Amino acid sequence: MTVTIAGITFDRVVYDAEGDVLYLHVGEPSTAVQFDGTEEGHHVRYGPDGAIVGITLVSPRQLLEQEGELVLTLPEQKVRATDLGHVLAAA
Repeated sequence: MTVTIAGITFDRVVYDAEGDVLYLHVGEPSTAVQFDGTEEGHHVRYGPDGAIVGITLVSPRQLLEQEGELVLTLPEQKVRATDLGHVLAAA
């Protein structure tokens, strides 16, 4: 199972139903080197290049049931594009 948030596809998805915590990660969780919290109380993990590699969502089921949505404020992300040669050549 995968989950995509903000264009990031998380391939490690673990839900702790008892604690109502959803753990999302890209690849091995050990790649995270920096951690930060969001305004909503969730947690974001970053890899060595500053890209988001993990998100921990606190009380996702409760928030979805009560609010109908889960809001996640993410800081600016570093996005890399490497396969744009054909687009630039056409300009």
